[in-house]
Amino acid sequence: MWRKNRAISSPEKLKSYLCGSNYYLFLSLAMLQQESIGAKEGVTIMARLRDYNQLLKPNLSGMVVFSSVIGYLMAPNIVFTWNDFGMWQRIITLFVGGMMVTGGANTINQILERESDKLMKRTRTRPLPEGRMGDTEAWIFAGVTGIVGAILLAVYFTPLAGLLSFFSLLLYAFAYTPMKKVHPVAVLIGAIPGALPPLIGWTAATGSIDGGGIVLFSLQFFWQFPHFWAIAWVAFDDYANAGIKMLPTRERETKFTAIQCMLYSLVLIPLAMLPMMQGLTGTAGMWVSVACGAMYFAASVAFYVKNDYKSARRVMFASFIYLPTVLLALVIDKG
Repeated sequence: MWRKNRAISSPEKLKSYLCGSNYYLFLSLAMLQQESIGAKEGVTIMARLRDYNQLLKPNLSGMVVFSSVIGYLMAPNIVFTWNDFGMWQRIITLFVGGMMVTGGANTINQILERESDKLMKRTRTRPLPEGRMGDTEAWIFAGVTGIVGAILLAVYFTPLAGLLSFFSLLLYAFAYTPMKKVHPVAVLIGAIPGALPPLIGWTAATGSIDGGGIVLFSLQFFWQFPHFWAIAWVAFDDYANAGIKMLPTRERETKFTAIQCMLYSLVLIPLAMLPMMQGLTGTAGMWVSVACGAMYFAASVAFYVKNDYKSARRVMFASFIYLPTVLLALVIDKG
């Protein structure tokens, strides 16, 4: 027994014994370390993808691009059938190109407003205000998505569609965004690129700007004012902290904002008759549009009467209902 212990205790054999017995322990620790590094890399990749997703603002962009698809389908030379693979291919391409251009505009908006976003509760966790992404990376992302998206629309559809989409990006990013901290006229400026998507879809199908496309542009143009003002009224304190001027008045307590919401939503009621007059839709589409305009106006009247947070939110929610309902009604009852 003594001899065995003595043999193991010799320096050479002890070293060999330790190395042999702990080999699997060392190997396990190395594997765990590699797995930990791999997991961290996976988390980093997923986190970066989430950051890019925040730059794109997919919820907002999706609604905008949806209206461009409706504009495309409303064109007289487009006949939609559910089993037409080529049609679905064109719709998906239009949607992807539009999402890229809109995402590029949204990214530039966040770059230019990164300091303001730090001051608002709903935006302070975005990638740029929190420092999770640098300006250079964001600019590269904005440039690639915006330019590639516009080229895709120009090549796959019509040059005019690509040109209008890029013009929309420039106007939104470099006119509307900086003007938000200067004067409430920013809402008027922002309403132009905000209303261009259905016209872009129309030109993607027709290659021209004519009566039908202008009618679709007008509906979305006037829809935006009560929509923007209701949001600005609800988020007044956040906007004020960031120095953003979106309301048509400096004070939230006055009823001037509600009056403006009433006027612009009222315009949508007679405007809803134009698609039928242009031969874009039938009677059913027209009456649904008129009813939605009346609902929007009623919410604005209630906002004027009560002038409170709850009624302002109702105008905001009415705007969310109005646009997709009207667009779907028009295309379903297409003339």
